[in-house]
Amino acid sequence: MSDVICIFDLRRMFTHAAEQIRHESELLSQLDCVGGDGDHGTTIVRAMEMLEYEMNAKSDRPLDVRLRDAGWSVLGVGGGASSALLGTFIAGMGDVELGRECDCKRLAAGFASGLRAVEKQTKAKPGDKTMMDALVPAVQAIEAAAGSGESIARALKLAADAARSGAEATKKMIARYGRAKFLGERTLGSADAGATSIALLFQGFSTAFAKQKEV
Repeated sequence: MSDVICIFDLRRMFTHAAEQIRHESELLSQLDCVGGDGDHGTTIVRAMEMLEYEMNAKSDRPLDVRLRDAGWSVLGVGGGASSALLGTFIAGMGDVELGRECDCKRLAAGFASGLRAVEKQTKAKPGDKTMMDALVPAVQAIEAAAGSGESIARALKLAADAARSGAEATKKMIARYGRAKFLGERTLGSADAGATSIALLFQGFSTAFAKQKEV
């Protein structure tokens, strides 16, 4: 049996990611209180619900078209920089032709395309205490895994592990973007909300696919 991902896998990935974020929405908002408006949890939950809805909509659209449309739907909802960048990431994944099913290398190419789209919208880099601290290592991990011939399930697990480590590392960083940058060292000790939500996103992706494929 070939190791590919299809719409049913994609739906499960986004359903589990939404569940992860809903479950931790209060924590995400608490983290956002350190230097933001304290609404990150509710904002990301709304974004994930939109993504979940789009993934479950009945349609014969290819995976890339579905992702692009879903990302644009999130961008249309509004809610600040966090949801806008998430929408940009998902829409950017759809810039790579994935067809109705794709292998690990094509999936990794989609994630890399999503990252490039985000990089065009923000100057933030790993080390700045933003979502990029989780997103960049996650995408790098799935690209490396795909290049080494790993299965999709294994690649997503490695991406989730990298995202979680990246988010955890933000506790030792000083924020350099958004309102939090004005707080300086007072942002030390608290994980970045955006990085944490990205870690939860990839954890959901990994959990969903691991239920179908042996890691």
